[in-house]
Amino acid sequence: MSEDHARQFGDRTVEPAEREALVRRVFRAVAPRYDLMNDLMSFGIHRLWKRRLVREAAAATGQTLVDLAGGTGDVARALAGADRAVLLIDPGLEMMAAGRRKGLNHVALVAGVGERIPLADASVDTLTVAFGIRNMTHLETALKEAVRVLRPGGRLLCLEFSRPWAPIRPFYRLYSYLVIPRLGALMANEPGAYRYLVESIRRFPDQETLKGVMEAAGLREVTYRNLTLGIAALHIGFAPGGPEGT
Repeated sequence: MSEDHARQFGDRTVEPAEREALVRRVFRAVAPRYDLMNDLMSFGIHRLWKRRLVREAAAATGQTLVDLAGGTGDVARALAGADRAVLLIDPGLEMMAAGRRKGLNHVALVAGVGERIPLADASVDTLTVAFGIRNMTHLETALKEAVRVLRPGGRLLCLEFSRPWAPIRPFYRLYSYLVIPRLGALMANEPGAYRYLVESIRRFPDQETLKGVMEAAGLREVTYRNLTLGIAALHIGFAPGGPEGT
């Protein structure tokens, strides 16, 4: 699966290095209106999904939490507090700059990619990634990096688009292909970027497949919960070595 994912850019097949560059270009283009477009495309429901992620993360005093591929920082902002360390790691300087303009108190911004997380081994209590893992070129490598930086028993919480409930799939597909690129053209003047985002969702592994990939990367007790009829899913896994992630 890794090789297929690393060469997919929408409906195109490209070399992994080219895919990485193209994805970066997409997010540079959409950064100024990224949050607005997310609200419009999901009718604001993405905010409910992220609140669920933050509740499950249950950030506590003294913890180190990382929001990987955190973009404009809406999840990191919700995790942050003066009594804990919260880091937002993202390769897109433009995305983080857009987030900084909205305020990111008690959040440290770090440029980096999921395949090479710039942190020490076993240094993180909780790692979250919300709608970012499908944009990483080497999925398995990124998951193994998450395991590396998590402390024994630490948790990875991965919120991502997934396979919707069968009866709604035709309607969801029509909305994705007909409405979202037009919204991208109207609001952000970037229909191609949003066409890629639609294709990246369609090609991303379903719930059970992603669960298996996470387990193969070394995560333990991986579970998932469908959100809004499976349009999104929240996967949770434990790093080995702790009382839960043995």
